[in-house]
Amino acid sequence: MATSTTGSTLLQPLSNAVRLPVDQVNFVVCQLFALLAAIWFRTYLHSSKTSPFIRHVVATLLGLYLALFCFGWYALHFVVQSGISYYIMIIIGVENMHNPMMIITQKITSLAFEIHDGMFRKNEDLTPSQRCLAVRRMPSLLEYLSYNCNFMGILAGPLCSYKDYITFIEGRSYQLQQSEANGKEDTKYEQTDPSPNLSFVGAQSGVNSQKLISVFIAVTQKLLICGLSLLFHMTITKTLPVEYNIDDNFRATASWPVRFFYLYVSLMAARPKYYFAWTLADAINNAAGFGFRGYDKNGVTRWDLISNLRIQQIEFSTSFKMFLDNWNIQTALWLKRVCYERATFSPTIQTFILSAIWHGVYPGYYLTFLTGVLMTLAARAIRNNIRHYFVESPAVKLCYDIVTWMATQAAISYTVVPFVLLSVKPSFTFYSSCYFCLHIASILVLLVFPLKRTQKGSKKHESVQPVWSRKLEEESLLQKNHYSTTNNSFSQKQEITCRYQALKQ
Repeated sequence: MATSTTGSTLLQPLSNAVRLPVDQVNFVVCQLFALLAAIWFRTYLHSSKTSPFIRHVVATLLGLYLALFCFGWYALHFVVQSGISYYIMIIIGVENMHNPMMIITQKITSLAFEIHDGMFRKNEDLTPSQRCLAVRRMPSLLEYLSYNCNFMGILAGPLCSYKDYITFIEGRSYQLQQSEANGKEDTKYEQTDPSPNLSFVGAQSGVNSQKLISVFIAVTQKLLICGLSLLFHMTITKTLPVEYNIDDNFRATASWPVRFFYLYVSLMAARPKYYFAWTLADAINNAAGFGFRGYDKNGVTRWDLISNLRIQQIEFSTSFKMFLDNWNIQTALWLKRVCYERATFSPTIQTFILSAIWHGVYPGYYLTFLTGVLMTLAARAIRNNIRHYFVESPAVKLCYDIVTWMATQAAISYTVVPFVLLSVKPSFTFYSSCYFCLHIASILVLLVFPLKRTQKGSKKHESVQPVWSRKLEEESLLQKNHYSTTNNSFSQKQEITCRYQALKQ
């Protein structure tokens, strides 16, 4: 199966055998190579054995090699882009770089804002998450290239904060870890990277062995998900093409329930390729020792610091927001940190527009994200105004959740069709065949319901919030007492304060 590629054609025979384009085969093989390299990197170049300089050099060179293998001379884009951006930071000055950096990539814009927050804004003007991520000194060129071009994330990411990456490379304890659970950021303190050495004695040996086992389990579980996702994509996805939704015969003969059911299953079948790519990327980072986020309340290690999706929450989302919060998580965090939190007006609209621009030039992206604005605002208005009527009785809430799950899956599928079809004509063909029904319904919802929470809903929310805050404080105290490390430099009071402030934002 010959196809044009600027990358290596060494794997063309394998491409022909599996009947996949050679560029896709190159990507998968390079990611599997990166997984093996990550295990080697963690075992033989662990921070306890090797200097940060060597780790930066090896991570960067391996990353550039993988990019060269996959993309050929197009890999120069990574070097040129990073080089120009670094030149701007050094020559023009970091105080002027946070605006022009918005047009480049996630990592560069993230670092731009983190440096701006750390060096040119007052602490009291920052949100808790901005304060945690703020960078207080200029990175060296090697650190900068390593962050942008390391082999663990050069092909499929995921995005991570600069401080998290440097902390991992230097082998320091993880002081401030961020996670996203339904839009809420949390903070963790002083979690150390599990060492690959098993030569310690006593209790330390037991703890270290347990951590090593947790790495193996986390990577194995994610590789299993990758295998199932790839199998699903290779078998089911090809039998349910999204393009069939605009087939003339299908539109003319199928009933509305059949058409909406096929819309749902065809879009659901299109997701496993993303599950495969993002979960494999996460596994590679975990295998290298990156992605450790401390312990849950039961003392179980967590390896989801830079995870990009939560499949169960995606497939069983009961709101548009819940779906977005669990899909492409690191990009959602990036949009929140560089746009939503900093926008002076209409943050939702600005964030969707930025997301569309970042994705590329295909018109389908803009149709999807503009539709997404309507869906998000309408879903927010419905949820804020009526949800509190259905949560008091468990039976009623179950029925409400089932209805909202069905509505969410229909809305998501309807919204992302142009994202898959890419072009204007097929996208409008699909929407016109549905009579723009959900567009019209969203507009009517916004005309009928206010966007702000009703008084009754606000009071219920206010009464629940302090209880949830107290639970988090109790959890943080228990976790600190049982699972804190010996080099903890933060007090219990500081931890509770940071957690509570992060929740309030």
